[in-house]
Amino acid sequence: MLQIDLWKRVLIWAVCAFGLLMAMPNAFYERVEARNDAVAALELGHAGNGLEAQAGMWPAWLPSGLVNLGLDLRGGAHLLAEVQVGDVYEARVKALWPEVRNLLRDERATIGTIRLQPSQGDQLRVKVSKPEQVGAAATLVRGLARPVVSLTGAGQSDLVVTTEGDMVVVELSEAEKLATDERTVQQALEIIRRRIDEVGTREPTIQRQGADRILIQVPGIGSAAELKEIIGTTAQLTFHPVIGRGSNAGANPGPGNEILPSLDEEDVFYTIESAPVVTGEDLVDAQPSFDQNNTPAVSFRFNPTGARKFGNYTAENIGSPFAIVLDGEVVSAPVIQSHIPGGSGIITGRFTVEESTNLAVLLRAGALPAGLDFLEERTIGPELGQDSIDAGRIACVVAFVAVLVFMVLSYGTFGLFANIALILNVGLIFGLLSTIGATLTLPGIAGIVLTIGMAVDANVLVFERIREELKSAKGPARAIDLGYEKALSAILDANITTFITAVILFAVGSGPVRGFAITLGLGILTSVFTAIFVTRLMIVIWFERRRPKTIEV
Repeated sequence: MLQIDLWKRVLIWAVCAFGLLMAMPNAFYERVEARNDAVAALELGHAGNGLEAQAGMWPAWLPSGLVNLGLDLRGGAHLLAEVQVGDVYEARVKALWPEVRNLLRDERATIGTIRLQPSQGDQLRVKVSKPEQVGAAATLVRGLARPVVSLTGAGQSDLVVTTEGDMVVVELSEAEKLATDERTVQQALEIIRRRIDEVGTREPTIQRQGADRILIQVPGIGSAAELKEIIGTTAQLTFHPVIGRGSNAGANPGPGNEILPSLDEEDVFYTIESAPVVTGEDLVDAQPSFDQNNTPAVSFRFNPTGARKFGNYTAENIGSPFAIVLDGEVVSAPVIQSHIPGGSGIITGRFTVEESTNLAVLLRAGALPAGLDFLEERTIGPELGQDSIDAGRIACVVAFVAVLVFMVLSYGTFGLFANIALILNVGLIFGLLSTIGATLTLPGIAGIVLTIGMAVDANVLVFERIREELKSAKGPARAIDLGYEKALSAILDANITTFITAVILFAVGSGPVRGFAITLGLGILTSVFTAIFVTRLMIVIWFERRRPKTIEV
C-alpha cells in the first residue's frame, strides 16, 4: 500500500534540503567568490586592501563551495608544452666531470695526465696521456656507475663507459635515459603545479599528455603570454667559480669551462667553471627583499647540505669572485669577502619590485629540470566565456520550460509533481558539483541539459504504468503502488547502463569529455533519487490528504 515510514520521509527531505543548501552559494557567485579569495589571502598572511570587508561579504556559517568555471566559460590561457628532456642528459654528464677528474687524478702515476676534450652534449670525453692505460682508466670510471632507479631498468647501470683510442667516453645508458625522461616530466609537472599555485589561480588543469608533453589550462588568467612568464622560465639557479671576465663572447673558455653573458651589463661576459659549487636544488626559501642601497633584491637560504657546500667554498676562496647564474646569465659576480657559514645570501641586480617578487616565487617553487617548448598556446577572453555561459543558460531554460509544459499537459497533477522534482534535481546537481569542487565546462552544461530531458524519463515510465494499472480496474492506491513497483526494474536498468557509459567516458576521456561525463553521471544519480523517492513521496502526501476515489494520470 501507499505508505512511507516517517524516518524515510525525514531523510528524503533532509537530502533535498542539504543539496539545495550546498547549491545556494552559486546563486550569489561573484559575492561568494570574492569572499573565498579574501579568506585565502588572509590565511596566507596578507592584509589590507579591504580584505577583511570582502571576507565578511558572505556569512561564515553558510557553505561557500562554488562550482568552478572551466576555461571555456571563465576565459583564460591554454598551453601545450613539450619538456626538453635532452637538456637533462647534458647536465647530468657535465656534472660527472669533477668526480671523474678527481678519481683519475689520484691514479696519475698509472694512467698519466688527463684532459677533458670537446664532445657532444650528452657525452664526456677524457683523454689520457698513456694510451696503453686507457682500459684501466675506463675500468676506474665504471666504478662510478650506479644502478638505474626504475622498475624497467632494474639491474642495469646508469653509465656506459667505452674507449676510443686514447680517450675514455662516458654517457648515460638507454635505461637511465628512459628513467630520467620519466623523472624529468613528473618533476616538471609538480613544479609547474607549484608555480601556478603560488600565484593563486583558480582550479588549473595540469596534466601529462603522451611521453613528454604537458597540458596547462588556467582559467581567469589574462593571457597565454602571462602564463608563459610564470611557468616558462626555467629558474635554474647555480653558483660557479669565476675564471675571468671579458668582452669577447667567442673566446676559448678552456676545457671544463664556459662563457656566459652578464644579465645587467651589456657586452660583458664571464668565464666560469661549468660544474657548479651549489645549485638551486639546495634552496629551502627565497623571499623578495631590499639590499643595503634599498633596491629590490632576493634573499635566499640553503638547506644544511647546500649551506655546508657554500660555507666550505667561501672559506677556501676568500678574495675570489664567484658567479650567481640564473638560466644561463650571470646575475652578479661578487667577490667573497669572508667565510659565509650560515647558508644564506642575497641576489642583487637591476630588479623591479615585481621582478624580485616573481623571481622569489620561481626559486621557491623550484627550478624546472629542463626547458619547455610551447607547441600550442591560446588565450580565451572572458567575453567569449560569458557568451558561452549565456548560451548555456538559454539552452537550459528552453529545455526546462519545454519539459515542464509537456509534463503538465501530459500528466496533469502528477506532471506538476514531476516538475517540482525536476527543479530539485537541478539544484541537487549543482549541490553535488559544489561539494566535490568540480569544474563546469561547456560540455558540462550540455550534460546538464541532457539530464533535464532524461530526468523525467523515470516519471514517464511510472506514470504510464499507473495508467495501465488503472485500466485494469484497480483502485488508485493500488495502481500507484504497482506503478512504482513494476517500473522500478526498467528505470534502474536504463539508468545503470547510462551511468556505466558516463564512468567509461570519465575514465578514458580528458578535458571536455570528462566535464560532460561528470555532469551526466551526477545527473543520473540525482534523477533516480528524485524520481523514485521524491516524486513518490509527494504523491503519497497528496494522496493521504485528498483521498481521491479516482485519479487521472
